[in-house]
Amino acid sequence: MRLCVFSGSSPGRLPVYSEFATQLGYALAEANIGLVYGGASVGLMGATADAVQARGGEVIGVIPGFLAEKEVAHMGLSDLRIVDSMHDRKALMAELSDGFIALPGGLGTLEELFEVWTWAQLGQHVKPCALLNINGFYDGLSSFLDHVVDEAFLKPVHRQMLIVKPDVDSLLASVLSYRAQNVTKWIKREET
Repeated sequence: MRLCVFSGSSPGRLPVYSEFATQLGYALAEANIGLVYGGASVGLMGATADAVQARGGEVIGVIPGFLAEKEVAHMGLSDLRIVDSMHDRKALMAELSDGFIALPGGLGTLEELFEVWTWAQLGQHVKPCALLNINGFYDGLSSFLDHVVDEAFLKPVHRQMLIVKPDVDSLLASVLSYRAQNVTKWIKREET
């Protein structure tokens, strides 16, 4: 099994973000779960990859050529794949992975998470999508998503597809036990 981890190429403002990224990496390796990620050696991306490698786990990095220098591609990986574009990066990471976890990050992290979650909503895959809500980082986003449901732009069942947990152990337990529901994306007129 492999899980894709989306996260920042920055460590963020608080040391707790890197601490949790490292903790997640250790937990993945100890559970014999491979890591697929964006291929950088810096920020939360690098912290997770380094932790998995430190415990002897599998790490696959996927990075577009134009970012290899900007994000400082992790040259210490045994499996670093250089691709042509961001689209190729996301497609390959999704193909290689059995589920997705987002750590804190910026626009790229959010975009990657929302794309794979949308694919799940549309029935393109049945893989779990999750947020590791370190130090309440995703509280505001969770509240906003609840608002989207309240305004009838998202079905509650699709909102529930996104796993949100504050710690590594409960997150991995939820991801590993996830079973996708068979529901349609479209909201019928009478439901609005």
